[in-house]
Amino acid sequence: MTSTSYIFLAGASRGVGREIAQYLTAQNLKVKAFLRNETVAAELEAMNIQPVMGDALNVDDVERAILTNEPIHTVISTIGGLPTQGERADYLGNKNLIDAAVKAGVQKFILVSSIGTGNSAGALPPQALATLGPVLVEKDKAEQHLIASGLTYTIIRPGGLKSEPATGNGILTEDPRIVGSINRADVAQLVCRCLNSERSHNKTLSAMDRNMLYEGQPDFVEFTLD
Repeated sequence: MTSTSYIFLAGASRGVGREIAQYLTAQNLKVKAFLRNETVAAELEAMNIQPVMGDALNVDDVERAILTNEPIHTVISTIGGLPTQGERADYLGNKNLIDAAVKAGVQKFILVSSIGTGNSAGALPPQALATLGPVLVEKDKAEQHLIASGLTYTIIRPGGLKSEPATGNGILTEDPRIVGSINRADVAQLVCRCLNSERSHNKTLSAMDRNMLYEGQPDFVEFTLD
């Protein structure tokens, strides 16, 4: 990364995205945050993050935000919706971000998805899979679009998310059978470590806390970023 290029973060208003914003600013990186409403814009500005207003479901908004004279090194997206919501950003919003990133010549795209997506569907308990099914279908379409885009990518699939402070015990694996819980702050830490990790290029990785694995998990190999 050069000192003049930005990290473009979609989803910084809450959850994992907000935690990522805090980690990025702690590393003194230049960050643009793509926001749908202005409620958290002032808070992000106070963190030296440049807010850019727009809706990921609007192609023009996305292109206006990404296709600028200020180079963007990496796009990080944590956007998505809840099973009860109508038109969700899980696929269409991410598709717009991915397509704009291709046009802008972005170096890398990091997508935060979910365990239960694609080949990790079997890792979830049946009840969770039934509840999350519609969302996971959309997330899978986003993953597939990113993989086919030609961008250098990292897909991170967290398990069950918790809002506790970071434990430092977040781990990654390429094994799609594994599932557990993880704190949002630990997911953010793993995402930020992927920024400068060539080992993470073009990888799809499940994320969980080593001390919060669900019962009965098979042995697996931990993925190292260094």
